[in-house]
Amino acid sequence: MALLRALLRTVRMARNTSSLAAGLPDDDEVLLDAPDERLGPALVAAGRGEYGPAGKLLSTTRESAEWENRDRYTTRLAAFALSRGEWFDDWRSAAPHDPDAALVKAELAVCRSWRSPARAELLRQVGPLISAAAEGAPRDPVPWRIALDHARGTNASHTEFEQLWAQAVRRSPHHYGCHVAALQYLSAAWYGSHRECFDFAERAAQDALPGSLVQALPVRAAFAYLTEGGGAAVARERLDSAADLAIALSAQYADADPWPAEVRNLLTYVLVRLERWEDALEQLRRIGPYATSFPWDRVSDDPLGQFLELRDGIRIQVAADRPLRTRIGDLPHPRSEHGGPAPSGDH
Repeated sequence: MALLRALLRTVRMARNTSSLAAGLPDDDEVLLDAPDERLGPALVAAGRGEYGPAGKLLSTTRESAEWENRDRYTTRLAAFALSRGEWFDDWRSAAPHDPDAALVKAELAVCRSWRSPARAELLRQVGPLISAAAEGAPRDPVPWRIALDHARGTNASHTEFEQLWAQAVRRSPHHYGCHVAALQYLSAAWYGSHRECFDFAERAAQDALPGSLVQALPVRAAFAYLTEGGGAAVARERLDSAADLAIALSAQYADADPWPAEVRNLLTYVLVRLERWEDALEQLRRIGPYATSFPWDRVSDDPLGQFLELRDGIRIQVAADRPLRTRIGDLPHPRSEHGGPAPSGDH
């Protein structure tokens, strides 16, 4: 019987795997951390040593209060400056009091400090840069997101954390980046517990605006639980509920949309760990060509290779679980746009 089951599994994979590639881009079409249409030109210009487009991009987000975009763009520009910083040095020299350059400088300094074995000591020296960024743009929540990351690395007390959190939410109550930074501080790997992490994430998701990525916080809490280990166990129902909420959020965005790409990549990882293979395959189709370093860089030095390998693995798992032949009576009835069974002439 064991041999027969193995044979049937092989036949199912052979018959089903190719059909499951429908809706998935080829491997060579998948991009890692692809910038959007606004950030891309700024990065290209920075690669040529020109800081003007980056400065214009960030000033636009500040003047228009596009805090989510401002946070993303600041993070990506600082990451680029880590390896190729000449353009940023020129920017700082030409405009030493530019609030947008000050924001990138603070983010860059925090990133550099986190990479050092002397992290805590170096981070303490970065404090004045974060303060300068906050003073340069008083309405901006992004310096306070940086401050929350900074607090995690400097062993800040819960009281200090709560003071920073109050400043962040006063500027933008539903800012995703600030919520992620707070969630990390409260995780079991740092200064909280799995219970605190989930409680915070679920409350924030419940209060979030429609379509807000804050609704993905519980699945980030699930990721932390699944990857960090230790501490009290979290009920499977709570993990599934977090995944279900993120699935509903993902469905609100168009397929192959770069904006929710990181959330969809993270959700896919969690679904795989929960062995929800069909749901994971559906998220792969929604991801399209937009792979993101996180979360795959947490499990591999080659995040793109890990994503592509897992993508194949998910297809094989789904194929192996599907029957060899589907009977007509087993097929679900098609649904009309009103939710009921469709009549034969309904298109």
